[in-house]
Amino acid sequence: MSQKTYHAPRGGLPNPKTRAHDRSVFTNAYAVIPRGVMSDIVASFLPGWTGARAWILARPLSGFAETFAEYVVELIPGGLSDKPEPDQGAEAVLFVLRGDLELQIDEKAYRLEAGGYAYIAPGEPWRVLNRHTDKTNFIWIRKRYEPVPGVAPPESFVTHDDDVEPVQMHGAGIWTTTRFVDPGDIAHDMHVNIVNFAPGGIIPFAETHVMEHGIYVLQGRGVYYLNEDWVEVEEGDFLWLRAFCPQACYAAGDVPFRYLLYKDVNRHPSLVLP
Repeated sequence: MSQKTYHAPRGGLPNPKTRAHDRSVFTNAYAVIPRGVMSDIVASFLPGWTGARAWILARPLSGFAETFAEYVVELIPGGLSDKPEPDQGAEAVLFVLRGDLELQIDEKAYRLEAGGYAYIAPGEPWRVLNRHTDKTNFIWIRKRYEPVPGVAPPESFVTHDDDVEPVQMHGAGIWTTTRFVDPGDIAHDMHVNIVNFAPGGIIPFAETHVMEHGIYVLQGRGVYYLNEDWVEVEEGDFLWLRAFCPQACYAAGDVPFRYLLYKDVNRHPSLVLP
Protein backbone atom coordinates (compact mmCIF):
# COMPACT_ATOMS: atom_id res chain seq x y z
CA MET A 1 0.00 0.00 0.00
CA SER A 2 1.09 3.59 -0.56
CA GLN A 3 1.78 6.00 2.26
CA LYS A 4 -1.02 6.25 4.79
CA THR A 5 -2.93 9.49 5.14
CA TYR A 6 -5.65 10.56 7.57
CA HIS A 7 -8.19 13.11 6.38
CA ALA A 8 -9.10 15.82 8.89
CA PRO A 9 -11.85 18.43 8.42
CA ARG A 10 -10.70 22.02 7.91
CA GLY A 11 -13.90 23.82 8.81
CA GLY A 12 -14.60 27.13 7.17
CA LEU A 13 -17.84 28.21 5.53
CA PRO A 14 -19.59 26.54 2.59
CA ASN A 15 -19.23 28.07 -0.85
CA PRO A 16 -22.50 30.00 -1.35
CA LYS A 17 -22.40 29.16 -5.06
CA THR A 18 -22.62 25.41 -4.51
CA ARG A 19 -25.92 23.55 -4.70
CA ALA A 20 -27.71 22.86 -1.44
CA HIS A 21 -28.42 19.23 -2.29
CA ASP A 22 -25.32 17.12 -1.69
CA ARG A 23 -24.72 13.49 -0.74
CA SER A 24 -26.19 13.77 2.78
CA VAL A 25 -28.86 11.19 3.50
CA PHE A 26 -30.58 9.81 6.58
CA THR A 27 -32.72 6.69 6.24
CA ASN A 28 -34.19 4.21 8.69
CA ALA A 29 -31.19 1.91 8.06
CA TYR A 30 -28.19 4.19 7.53
CA ALA A 31 -26.94 7.77 7.34
CA VAL A 32 -24.24 9.41 5.22
CA ILE A 33 -22.62 12.64 6.40
CA PRO A 34 -20.30 13.96 3.65
CA ARG A 35 -17.11 15.76 4.60
CA GLY A 36 -18.43 19.05 3.20
CA VAL A 37 -21.02 19.16 5.99
CA MET A 38 -18.25 19.65 8.58
CA SER A 39 -18.18 23.44 8.35
CA ASP A 40 -18.08 26.17 10.98
CA ILE A 41 -21.89 26.36 10.88
CA VAL A 42 -22.47 22.95 12.47
CA ALA A 43 -19.52 22.76 14.89
CA SER A 44 -20.35 22.28 18.58
CA PHE A 45 -18.63 23.75 21.63
CA LEU A 46 -18.37 21.49 24.68
CA PRO A 47 -18.37 22.21 28.42
CA GLY A 48 -15.06 21.39 30.06
CA TRP A 49 -13.06 22.13 26.91
CA THR A 50 -10.97 25.23 26.09
CA GLY A 51 -9.86 26.14 22.57
CA ALA A 52 -11.87 23.30 21.13
CA ARG A 53 -14.82 22.54 18.91
CA ALA A 54 -16.32 19.29 17.67
CA TRP A 55 -18.36 17.89 14.82
CA ILE A 56 -20.70 15.38 16.43
CA LEU A 57 -21.27 12.67 13.84
CA ALA A 58 -23.27 10.13 15.84
CA ARG A 59 -25.23 9.99 19.08
CA PRO A 60 -27.62 7.38 20.45
CA LEU A 61 -31.05 7.74 18.85
CA SER A 62 -34.07 5.69 19.88
CA GLY A 63 -35.11 3.46 16.99
CA PHE A 64 -31.80 3.85 15.15
CA ALA A 65 -28.24 3.23 16.38
CA GLU A 66 -28.11 3.29 20.16
CA THR A 67 -24.72 2.25 21.53
CA PHE A 68 -22.23 5.04 20.85
CA ALA A 69 -21.36 8.65 20.11
CA GLU A 70 -18.64 9.76 17.71
CA TYR A 71 -17.00 13.16 17.28
CA VAL A 72 -14.24 14.81 15.30
CA VAL A 73 -12.59 17.16 17.81
CA GLU A 74 -10.45 20.12 16.78
CA LEU A 75 -8.01 21.70 19.26
CA ILE A 76 -6.28 24.97 18.49
CA PRO A 77 -2.68 25.40 19.78
CA GLY A 78 -2.95 25.36 23.56
CA GLY A 79 -6.46 23.87 23.45
CA LEU A 80 -7.16 21.42 26.25
CA SER A 81 -9.55 19.64 28.54
CA ASP A 82 -8.74 18.53 32.08
CA LYS A 83 -12.00 16.57 32.45
CA PRO A 84 -13.32 15.73 28.98
CA GLU A 85 -15.68 12.85 29.80
CA PRO A 86 -18.92 13.74 31.65
CA ASP A 87 -20.11 10.10 32.03
CA GLN A 88 -18.28 8.07 34.68
CA GLY A 89 -19.37 4.81 33.03
CA ALA A 90 -17.98 5.67 29.61
CA GLU A 91 -15.01 4.17 27.79
CA ALA A 92 -13.37 5.87 24.85
CA VAL A 93 -11.17 5.51 21.79
CA LEU A 94 -9.15 8.46 20.47
CA PHE A 95 -7.59 8.36 16.99
CA VAL A 96 -5.44 11.28 15.83
CA LEU A 97 -6.00 12.55 12.28
CA ARG A 98 -3.47 15.40 12.23
CA GLY A 99 -1.30 17.38 14.62
CA ASP A 100 0.25 16.40 17.91
CA LEU A 101 -1.87 15.44 20.92
CA GLU A 102 -0.62 15.18 24.48
CA LEU A 103 -2.76 12.63 26.32
CA GLN A 104 -2.62 11.87 30.02
CA ILE A 105 -4.39 8.78 31.37
CA ASP A 106 -4.36 8.40 35.16
CA GLU A 107 -1.02 10.22 35.60
CA LYS A 108 0.68 8.56 32.60
CA ALA A 109 1.56 10.91 29.72
CA TYR A 110 1.59 9.98 26.04
CA ARG A 111 2.24 11.82 22.79
CA LEU A 112 0.03 10.90 19.84
CA GLU A 113 0.68 11.99 16.27
CA ALA A 114 -1.39 11.24 13.16
CA GLY A 115 -2.30 7.54 13.26
CA GLY A 116 -2.02 7.43 17.06
CA TYR A 117 -4.65 5.31 18.84
CA ALA A 118 -5.68 5.28 22.49
CA TYR A 119 -8.19 3.12 24.34
CA ILE A 120 -9.34 4.68 27.63
CA ALA A 121 -10.89 2.30 30.13
CA PRO A 122 -14.28 3.06 31.69
CA GLY A 123 -14.15 5.57 34.51
CA GLU A 124 -10.43 6.27 34.09
CA PRO A 125 -9.52 9.98 34.38
CA TRP A 126 -7.83 11.50 31.35
CA ARG A 127 -6.90 14.86 29.90
CA VAL A 128 -5.72 16.21 26.53
CA LEU A 129 -3.61 19.17 25.41
CA ASN A 130 -2.50 20.42 22.00
CA ARG A 131 1.15 21.54 22.29
CA HIS A 132 1.43 21.67 18.50
CA THR A 133 1.87 24.99 16.65
CA ASP A 134 -1.14 24.15 14.43
CA LYS A 135 -4.56 22.64 14.97
CA THR A 136 -4.88 19.03 16.07
CA ASN A 137 -7.85 16.88 15.00
CA PHE A 138 -8.84 13.53 16.44
CA ILE A 139 -11.75 11.10 16.42
CA TRP A 140 -13.38 10.57 19.82
CA ILE A 141 -15.66 7.55 20.19
CA ARG A 142 -17.64 7.16 23.41
CA LYS A 143 -19.59 4.14 24.67
CA ARG A 144 -21.19 3.27 27.99
CA TYR A 145 -19.26 0.19 29.13
CA GLU A 146 -21.29 -2.96 29.78
CA PRO A 147 -19.68 -4.87 32.69
CA VAL A 148 -19.84 -8.67 32.95
CA PRO A 149 -19.82 -10.44 36.35
CA GLY A 150 -16.47 -12.11 36.93
CA VAL A 151 -14.77 -10.34 34.00
CA ALA A 152 -12.42 -7.46 34.78
CA PRO A 153 -12.85 -4.44 32.51
CA PRO A 154 -10.07 -3.87 29.97
CA GLU A 155 -7.08 -1.67 30.71
CA SER A 156 -6.18 1.54 28.90
CA PHE A 157 -3.48 1.41 26.24
CA VAL A 158 -1.86 3.55 23.54
CA THR A 159 -0.53 2.36 20.18
CA HIS A 160 -0.19 3.48 16.54
CA ASP A 161 -1.57 2.39 13.18
CA ASP A 162 1.97 1.55 12.01
CA ASP A 163 2.63 -0.69 15.03
CA VAL A 164 -0.20 -3.19 14.39
CA GLU A 165 0.11 -5.81 11.66
CA PRO A 166 -3.09 -5.99 9.58
CA VAL A 167 -4.95 -9.31 9.41
CA GLN A 168 -5.68 -10.75 5.97
CA MET A 169 -9.40 -10.92 5.25
CA HIS A 170 -9.67 -11.82 1.55
CA GLY A 171 -6.84 -12.09 -0.98
CA ALA A 172 -3.20 -11.34 -0.27
CA GLY A 173 -3.17 -7.70 0.85
CA ILE A 174 -6.40 -6.86 -0.98
CA TRP A 175 -8.64 -6.60 2.10
CA THR A 176 -7.11 -6.42 5.57
CA THR A 177 -8.16 -5.25 9.03
CA THR A 178 -5.91 -3.49 11.54
CA ARG A 179 -7.21 -4.85 14.85
CA PHE A 180 -6.11 -2.89 17.90
CA VAL A 181 -7.86 -5.31 20.29
CA ASP A 182 -7.87 -9.12 20.32
CA PRO A 183 -11.35 -10.14 19.04
CA GLY A 184 -11.35 -13.02 21.54
CA ASP A 185 -10.94 -10.75 24.58
CA ILE A 186 -14.43 -10.85 26.06
CA ALA A 187 -13.65 -7.91 28.37
CA HIS A 188 -13.99 -5.54 25.41
CA ASP A 189 -17.53 -4.63 24.39
CA MET A 190 -16.51 -2.49 21.41
CA HIS A 191 -13.94 -2.73 18.66
CA VAL A 192 -12.52 0.23 16.77
CA ASN A 193 -10.43 -1.07 13.86
CA ILE A 194 -9.08 0.19 10.55
CA VAL A 195 -10.34 -1.57 7.45
CA ASN A 196 -7.93 -1.42 4.49
CA PHE A 197 -8.57 -2.10 0.79
CA ALA A 198 -6.09 -1.97 -2.04
CA PRO A 199 -7.52 -0.28 -5.15
CA GLY A 200 -10.14 -2.62 -6.57
CA GLY A 201 -10.53 -4.51 -3.28
CA ILE A 202 -14.04 -5.57 -2.28
CA ILE A 203 -16.22 -6.98 0.45
CA PRO A 204 -17.65 -9.73 -1.76
CA PHE A 205 -20.98 -10.24 0.00
CA ALA A 206 -23.62 -8.15 1.78
CA GLU A 207 -22.84 -8.39 5.49
CA THR A 208 -25.97 -8.39 7.64
CA HIS A 209 -25.33 -8.52 11.37
CA VAL A 210 -26.30 -7.25 14.80
CA MET A 211 -23.38 -4.82 15.22
CA GLU A 212 -23.94 -1.10 14.74
CA HIS A 213 -21.26 0.76 12.81
CA GLY A 214 -19.67 4.16 12.69
CA ILE A 215 -17.40 4.46 9.65
CA TYR A 216 -15.05 7.43 9.17
CA VAL A 217 -13.20 7.34 5.84
CA LEU A 218 -9.53 8.06 6.49
CA GLN A 219 -8.16 7.77 2.97
CA GLY A 220 -9.22 7.23 -0.63
CA ARG A 221 -12.67 6.65 -2.01
CA GLY A 222 -15.05 3.78 -2.60
CA VAL A 223 -18.60 2.73 -3.32
CA TYR A 224 -20.64 1.38 -0.42
CA TYR A 225 -23.73 -0.83 -0.61
CA LEU A 226 -26.12 0.23 2.18
CA ASN A 227 -29.47 -1.52 2.51
CA GLU A 228 -30.63 -1.27 -1.14
CA ASP A 229 -28.50 1.68 -2.26
CA TRP A 230 -25.02 2.13 -3.74
CA VAL A 231 -23.38 5.27 -2.31
CA GLU A 232 -20.10 6.90 -3.39
CA VAL A 233 -17.92 7.93 -0.45
CA GLU A 234 -14.55 9.64 -0.07
CA GLU A 235 -12.04 10.52 2.63
CA GLY A 236 -13.60 12.62 5.37
CA ASP A 237 -17.10 11.16 4.92
CA PHE A 238 -18.91 9.45 7.80
CA LEU A 239 -21.35 6.52 7.55
CA TRP A 240 -23.66 5.50 10.36
CA LEU A 241 -25.22 2.03 10.13
CA ARG A 242 -28.04 0.61 12.17
CA ALA A 243 -27.94 -3.05 13.27
CA PHE A 244 -28.72 -5.51 10.45
CA CYS A 245 -28.25 -2.94 7.68
CA PRO A 246 -26.93 -4.95 4.68
CA GLN A 247 -23.51 -3.64 3.68
CA ALA A 248 -20.71 -4.26 1.20
CA CYS A 249 -18.19 -2.09 -0.63
CA TYR A 250 -15.45 -1.86 -3.20
CA ALA A 251 -12.48 0.48 -3.40
CA ALA A 252 -12.27 2.99 -6.22
CA GLY A 253 -9.45 5.26 -7.36
CA ASP A 254 -5.72 4.63 -7.38
CA VAL A 255 -4.91 4.87 -3.64
CA PRO A 256 -5.92 2.59 -0.76
CA PHE A 257 -9.44 2.94 0.63
CA ARG A 258 -9.21 2.96 4.43
CA TYR A 259 -11.70 3.69 7.16
CA LEU A 260 -11.96 3.68 10.94
CA LEU A 261 -14.74 1.27 11.96
CA TYR A 262 -16.67 1.18 15.24
CA LYS A 263 -18.79 -1.82 16.23
CA ASP A 264 -20.37 -3.09 19.44
CA VAL A 265 -19.35 -6.67 20.29
CA ASN A 266 -19.22 -9.50 22.85
CA ARG A 267 -22.45 -8.86 24.72
CA HIS A 268 -25.94 -10.38 24.85
CA PRO A 269 -28.61 -8.20 23.24
CA SER A 270 -30.66 -6.45 25.89
CA LEU A 271 -34.22 -7.79 26.24
CA VAL A 272 -35.38 -4.42 27.53
CA LEU A 273 -36.12 -1.80 24.91
CA PRO A 274 -34.41 1.54 25.56
